[in-house]
Amino acid sequence: MTSRPSVLAALLVLVLGVAPALAQQAVGPSGLPLPRFVSTKSSPVNIRQGPSKDHDVAWTFVKAGVPVEVIQEFDVWFRIRDSEGAEGWVQKSLLSGKRTGLVAPWEKKGVTPMRDKGEAGARIVANVEPGVMVEIAECSGRWCRIAADGAKGWIEQGRVWGAYPDETFR
Repeated sequence: MTSRPSVLAALLVLVLGVAPALAQQAVGPSGLPLPRFVSTKSSPVNIRQGPSKDHDVAWTFVKAGVPVEVIQEFDVWFRIRDSEGAEGWVQKSLLSGKRTGLVAPWEKKGVTPMRDKGEAGARIVANVEPGVMVEIAECSGRWCRIAADGAKGWIEQGRVWGAYPDETFR
């Protein structure tokens, strides 16, 4: 026979053990996870200081396909963050679920090897400069299959802004 404190203690340990995992899987009013990566659908895309057209434009993306991170949702407005950490609000209709990324935008020089397979020793098919925008087809948690400027291949997932560490998707 178990005592009530033992059952309560076991339940508490179970709940506390699950709570951090649940906290990391936040879901917005849209039913989609927060945070998550998306891209701009068109150009230009105005980023506003608040969630309405009454708010001033903070900046404008002049190119379609730019990766952004959705960090909050309010009605038809999404609060986004760009690769430099700037935040603002955009109408959700101006965003696409298409996954894009930027290769090592935190670096100013050097190159990132694009390989023919998602393996460290695989043949290099191209060298990608920092800040190059890429389409992301899938990520394995360690490698992302990308396309950029007519080249296709794999780069290490930690070298692309547009996919979370250990994230997997197809």
